[in-house]
Amino acid sequence: MSKLSLPKDKIKVVLLEGIHDNAIHALNVSGYANVDSYPGALDGVALREALADAHIVGIRSRTRLTAQVIQQAPKLMAVGCFCIGTNQVDLSAAKMAGIPVFNAPYSNTRSVAELVLGEIIMLYRGIPEKSAAAHAGRWLKTAKGAHEIRGKKLGIIGYGHIGSQLSILAEALGMEVQYFDVVNKLALGNAKACHTMDLLLRTSDIVTLHVPSTPQTKGMFGASEIALMKKGAMLVNASRGNVVDIDALAAALQDGQIGGAAIDVFPSEPADNGDEFTSPLRGIPNVILTPHVGGSTQEAQANIGTEVAEKLITYSDNGSTLGAVNFMEVALPVQGTQTRFLHIHRNVPGVISRINDIFSAKGINISGQYLRTDGEIGYVVVDVEADIQPGMGFRRELEAIDGTLRVRFLF
Repeated sequence: MSKLSLPKDKIKVVLLEGIHDNAIHALNVSGYANVDSYPGALDGVALREALADAHIVGIRSRTRLTAQVIQQAPKLMAVGCFCIGTNQVDLSAAKMAGIPVFNAPYSNTRSVAELVLGEIIMLYRGIPEKSAAAHAGRWLKTAKGAHEIRGKKLGIIGYGHIGSQLSILAEALGMEVQYFDVVNKLALGNAKACHTMDLLLRTSDIVTLHVPSTPQTKGMFGASEIALMKKGAMLVNASRGNVVDIDALAAALQDGQIGGAAIDVFPSEPADNGDEFTSPLRGIPNVILTPHVGGSTQEAQANIGTEVAEKLITYSDNGSTLGAVNFMEVALPVQGTQTRFLHIHRNVPGVISRINDIFSAKGINISGQYLRTDGEIGYVVVDVEADIQPGMGFRRELEAIDGTLRVRFLF
C-alpha cells in the first residue's frame, strides 16, 4: 500500500451556501469526516481563508471561484457546483490547475418543469393582475381574458431534459406541443419538431426557453425575435438570465406585443436576499417575477446534494471524471490492490514516455494505464502492483516532468 495518499479523514471538504444535508451524509458514509458547512456564500478574505487548506469545495450559484481564488487554494483538487450552472467558476483556470468541476444537470429537472407549467396556467388565467388587485383591496372577479391552456400551442426552445419533461406534462393537460433545438432530438409523445425557431415563434401561443448559457445563446431573444411572435403571445424564461433582452421584453409587454411573461432568471441578480432587486419588469401587472427559484425545491436540493457529492467521492476515491464539465470524462474500473496515481499535465509531447521511464527505471511493472487528452491538457491514470513508500522519489520525479499540473496517489 502506498503511504503517499492522503487518508480520507484528512481530506478537507468545504460546503458553502447551505448545501443539502444529503451531501454531508454521503461524504461521511464514504469516509470523508472532515466537512465544514457554511449556510451562505463567502467572498473576499473569508472565502480565501475557508479554502486555504481545502481539498474539495462545494458551492451553489452565489460563490465566485475566480482564477485568483483558485490560485490561492493550492490544495484544491475538485469543485462541486450543487446546481446546473457553472458560470460562477472560472472553468479554464480550474482546468489548467488540474481541478475538475462537477455539477448536477438533471436533478432539478422536474422542479423547473413544474414551475414553468404552473406559470403558464397563471398567465392564461390572468392571476398576476387578479392577485395584485386582491392584495390592494380590489375584487376582479371576471372571465375576461382568462383561458384554459387546453388546446393552446406551446413552443419549447431547447428540448433537453427540462424542455422534454415540460413537453410531457403540458401534453397531459391538453396542450399542443412543438419544439426547436439546434440538435436533432427525438420527439416525446405527440410533440412536433420545428425546423426553424422563426417558425416556432410565429405559430406558438406561448414560448418557453430552456437553453444553456453559451456565447450563441447570449442575447438570443431580443426585439427581432419578439416581433416574430403572435401578438399577445406569452413568454417564459427559466433558463439563463442573459438569454432575453429584458428592455425589449418590457417594451413589448407595455405595447401589447407580448400578452404576459414569467421570468425566473435575470442578467443581473442580487448577491444576497437582503439586496434590492432592480429590473425594468418591476411593476408590470401581467408579469410573474421569481427570484431564480426554478430548481429551488427541497426535493431538487436533496437530489442535487446526493448527485454532486457522489461525483466528488468517485473522483476522490478512484479518479473517475464522469460528469466533469471542464475535463475529459474518464470512467475507471474500481481500484483493487494496486496503487493508483493520477497525472494531469499540459497536452505536450513526451509526457507518457517520461512517466513510463520513471517506473521502468525503478523496476515497477504497470498493470493498467488510461489516457485521455484534449487540446489543452492530458489526464493519465496508472495502476501498479507495487508498495510505493515515501523516499522512493516517485512524486518528486513525476512532478518534475515538464508540463505537469497535478499529481495524486490513491491506494
